[in-house]
Amino acid sequence: MEVALYGWVALNGRADPDDAARDLGLDREDAAAAVARLTGLGLLKPDAADPERLRPVDPDLVAAVVTRNMETGIRAQQAELHRIRDRFADLRGHYLESLSRVSVDLEVISGVDEVRAALNRAALECTEEMLTSQPGGNRMPEVLREALVRDTAMLSRGVRIRTLYHHTARFNGPSQAYVATVSALGAEYRTAHELFGRLIVFDRKEAFVPERGGTSGAVVIREPSVVHYLCEVFEQTWTQATPFSDAAADGLELVAKDLHRTILRLLAAGLKDESIARRTGMSLRTARKHIADIMETLGAESRFQAGALAARRGLLDSGSDSAP
Repeated sequence: MEVALYGWVALNGRADPDDAARDLGLDREDAAAAVARLTGLGLLKPDAADPERLRPVDPDLVAAVVTRNMETGIRAQQAELHRIRDRFADLRGHYLESLSRVSVDLEVISGVDEVRAALNRAALECTEEMLTSQPGGNRMPEVLREALVRDTAMLSRGVRIRTLYHHTARFNGPSQAYVATVSALGAEYRTAHELFGRLIVFDRKEAFVPERGGTSGAVVIREPSVVHYLCEVFEQTWTQATPFSDAAADGLELVAKDLHRTILRLLAAGLKDESIARRTGMSLRTARKHIADIMETLGAESRFQAGALAARRGLLDSGSDSAP
């Protein structure tokens, strides 16, 4: 209402509540109240030649006055923020010196914000290679947006990036778009029916693994032998994984068959639905739907029978082209 009334005053050169109410289709009381609010904000003021008339004031000038204290406060906060960061930067120098003197093989980082900060710092310091295993088929768009900024910066510095996903990532729209974008910049992506867990390794010197217990924390490993072992586990899976390629059109049928074979093998091994979902990167609901479809197709009355029938028909053979 105030915006419309301000525009009417600017056009007509006066603030007459009766005329403004009629032209704008407002109640006279509402128009008068709007005039009072605009006057209180300083957007309308009496004309020097005729105090009975109100004229509009440049909104930029009013905004400058209104926001002056706010801008002063923001500048003070920014200055304090820089002071705090400088103090912590000084402490980081002492921390790095301690690492050079005393080997810190394991470091537990609790809290998602602290883990994110540690990963971003490691990414900034990375100069050669980042290896990543990301279980699960559905990554949140906001997580992918953050990763895009980080990965693009690393690729621009010549860092090699290789990432493992579950096969189910091929059916996830945001993951498809992300992989297509970053692959064009030089990153490499492959998928597997099973992964060993979440892992990020920078320059084969520093590895991040999840903290035990399903928390949002992480454990940073710097012990060379352990980091080397984790890299070897990654390389073995990478060798057997399938290039992501154009996930929207390439290899989806093959991947679907591989997923079904994996589920059948896990059923035959007696794993529960929750374990199968975790091992294949699916939601529990999706895994149960696949299991029900497989059992119906095989004519099995139990999970164990489904695995046995699949083994008898040769459906667990990774080279078989027969669909369950």
